Amino acid sequence: MLRCTLIFWMTTPPLATVTPPALMVRERLLLWSLAAINFTHIVDFMVMMPLGPQLTKLFHLTDAQFGLLVSAYSLAAGVSGLLVSMVIDRFERKRALLIVYAGFAMATVACGLAPTYGALMAARVAAGLFGGVLGALVQTIVGDAVPFERRGQAMGVVMSAFSLSTVAGVPVSLWLASSWGWHMPFFVIGLVSTLVLIAAWRTVPSMRGHMTGVSVQRPISQLWLVLKEANHWRAFTLSMLMLSGSFSIIPYITIYTTTNLGLTAQQVPYIYFAGGIATLFTARLWGRLTDRWGKVQMFRWISLAAVVPMMALTHLQTGSLPALLLVTTTFFVFVSGRMIPGMALMTAAPEPALRGSFMSINGALQSLAMGVSAWVGGLLISRSPSGLVEGYGRTGWFAFATTLVMVWWVGRLRLTYGK
Repeated sequence: MLRCTLIFWMTTPPLATVTPPALMVRERLLLWSLAAINFTHIVDFMVMMPLGPQLTKLFHLTDAQFGLLVSAYSLAAGVSGLLVSMVIDRFERKRALLIVYAGFAMATVACGLAPTYGALMAARVAAGLFGGVLGALVQTIVGDAVPFERRGQAMGVVMSAFSLSTVAGVPVSLWLASSWGWHMPFFVIGLVSTLVLIAAWRTVPSMRGHMTGVSVQRPISQLWLVLKEANHWRAFTLSMLMLSGSFSIIPYITIYTTTNLGLTAQQVPYIYFAGGIATLFTARLWGRLTDRWGKVQMFRWISLAAVVPMMALTHLQTGSLPALLLVTTTFFVFVSGRMIPGMALMTAAPEPALRGSFMSINGALQSLAMGVSAWVGGLLISRSPSGLVEGYGRTGWFAFATTLVMVWWVGRLRLTYGK
């Protein structure tokens, strides 16, 4: 098994002194390649949400129909993750990553070619089928390659792709959509994904250490080995709780702020730019503090801190842009921040030979949680006769309740393979 040492701008000197220069380069290339893959599929998922006003107007959609369009990606990712979990550990990690990523790139281009709501829905399902597996593969490779004591920092690097997607990916996508139509962001994402695919082929090393004895098992047996373990289900539950509350809020940020708070379409990118700039720095900080202070403790602190911006955003009444940016930026910092210790904990629950299957199932359940939560969010809100969004505050209370449950639940997780 390849054991990578995380080296980046916040690494302490002792780590650098014990890592040979050649290994340092390979480690950087591995993490940067995984971060680039994460960046493209996160942008592909996220760009649908700020495009909400354009798509609802173009296709004459209700808020619930738009929520279903967002959910389609997540639900498809859930189905594919569950199916792939039975066989993913039979394959060498690099080969599996490249094949799935190529499929994702083609599906994203298909989204840009979609002429109708139905065609776009089908293309989003296809993108979800590949995108959901991608996230699990990236996290699995980090779990295989990086020791647990430094895995928080590694997750901070890889998951900083979320920050970069909000800083650059989403604003640029919105600019492309406003200049050349909503199709253009998907074409550009497809092109960038092709370039990243070539880079990953050159830089991601072959990883076969997990394959010993796996091929002799039937696919259903591999699935059963994961599902029969009670601690795995404790981890799956925690993982779904991490996303349930926030994804009842996130898909409707643009709709709420433009409709109720008077934000213009030109000002919407500021939300994602400011949030992304902040999280680009705090992601690394959370990763370092996670390894220093403990993953469970940091998860609890960040999760509780996230309650404040969740409630503030969903109950905000002022149209002041500085006040709105303060709330949304804080929201992104803490909601994305809790994922760093959370996902580091996830990788420590399964044994290495089952990690790919475990993370695929985990990705499937996360996608299910996101899809159901986005749909629930659409049900919780409604429109007044004047067209204003009503009931957005209910999504905040829903997120508050899920946060309290998961802060208690994380203490039930056993980190057998993180010792």
